[in-house]
Amino acid sequence: MDLVSESANPRYKMETPAANPTTGSAAVSSPSSGSNSGSTTPSRYENQKRRDWNTFCQYLRNHRPPLSLALCSGAHVLEFLHYLDQFGKTKVHNHPCPFFGLPNPPAPCPCPLRQAWGSLDALIGRLRAAYEENGGRPETNPFGARAVRIYLRDVRDFQAKARGVSYEKKRKRPKPKVTPAPT
Repeated sequence: MDLVSESANPRYKMETPAANPTTGSAAVSSPSSGSNSGSTTPSRYENQKRRDWNTFCQYLRNHRPPLSLALCSGAHVLEFLHYLDQFGKTKVHNHPCPFFGLPNPPAPCPCPLRQAWGSLDALIGRLRAAYEENGGRPETNPFGARAVRIYLRDVRDFQAKARGVSYEKKRKRPKPKVTPAPT
């Protein structure tokens, strides 16, 4: 079950788009878009999902030993998320840091930059969808593994504590009823 190679799955085939001579821009058609028009551009979400999928597949190819998608598990997804942390832009304070728990620290500190929880959560959602679009079965989707869900929850909780911000769900307030003023 080879879901990564272009011959087995032409959906995300790497092609150089043809430039439009009148505008100078490139038009790329999306295989998953619902329209029959040949020159529609994929949505921002579809583009991001494709880029994320290609990045994950590249990560699997560069893994030592290289992994096929069929052998990928939740543990490999966690390795990928840890790998992505090095490219993060969110300052996450560690416990010994004097700014731990402060939303706006007054001075710089040596704490690491990491991926924000919201970015990881959105990434996993896109990869989960891309896995199934590329022939994976929902019951074997490594992006929906229990370990991945627990990891995301732990990252959310730790980052909330480190920043002094809670991620509690906000309750919707009922809309106030408008009563006509007596005249």
